[in-house]
Amino acid sequence: MARIAGVNIPTNKRVTISLRYIFGIGPAKAQEICTKLGIPDEKRVNQLSDEEVLRIREMVDRDYRVEGDLRREVAMNIKRLMDLGCYRGLRHRRGLPVRGQRTHTNARTRKGKAVAIAGKKKVTK
Repeated sequence: MARIAGVNIPTNKRVTISLRYIFGIGPAKAQEICTKLGIPDEKRVNQLSDEEVLRIREMVDRDYRVEGDLRREVAMNIKRLMDLGCYRGLRHRRGLPVRGQRTHTNARTRKGKAVAIAGKKKVTK
């Protein structure tokens, strides 16, 4: 099993797909890495030589901000917004949608499970 940037990537998948398991590497960056290193698209991780895995590992560490560093940077950006007290920071602090989505309905992912209000009865017409 190949270990790149502290992540065990799956061995039986193609290299471009396996690299996406690393936080901060998506389809475009995975393809870019394979192109720069001359790794064919159809090659699988278990077919890579130790030297190729080492080249991938070195390139990811050198050229890309991934995993812990990227997570830390994102967390610091959110913390900065919260400390500033700007609108986006307040939305993060309250656990509400940040990018202008409606909250009257359909904000369950951010707000959590709906909580019933005691004493409120349904009105029948």
